[in-house]
Amino acid sequence: MRAPLRVELNRRARGWSPSANQLARWAGAALGRRAAGRELGVCVVGAAQSRRLNAQFRGRDRATNVLSFSPAGAAEHGAAAAGTLGELVLCAGVLRAEARAQGKTLRAHWAHLIVHGTLHLAGYDHQDAAQALRMERREVAVLRRLGFANPYRGERRA
Repeated sequence: MRAPLRVELNRRARGWSPSANQLARWAGAALGRRAAGRELGVCVVGAAQSRRLNAQFRGRDRATNVLSFSPAGAAEHGAAAAGTLGELVLCAGVLRAEARAQGKTLRAHWAHLIVHGTLHLAGYDHQDAAQALRMERREVAVLRRLGFANPYRGERRA
């Protein structure tokens, strides 16, 4: 039997963040059977580093909640290895502010963004309406199995 998903957690910012075991549980639920024997890097950063990375890799000059780096992108960021799924970079301050603004618990918002980022690394995207619907349905189903409410309920659609 292959080992479960392993998370390498690197905290570079103050503030609460889930344990590596909790992150592995959430990311593993998103991946299902594909999680076995894989490794995921998770880096918790402050707003300044999130803003720099978002500007460098996405051309957006602002801090963001989560960035997903595939193994090639993770290598650029210094975190690729055999069996590595990739790396998620989360900004603790942005997550805290979003959870407060959306009336969610911080734990629920972290779970959502770990699932969301992990699904990006697994090939899901939301560049068009069909992809977005597929990804959102997967997120909602995974989060429901983990005991979290639908994070999109009540959200206005464009």
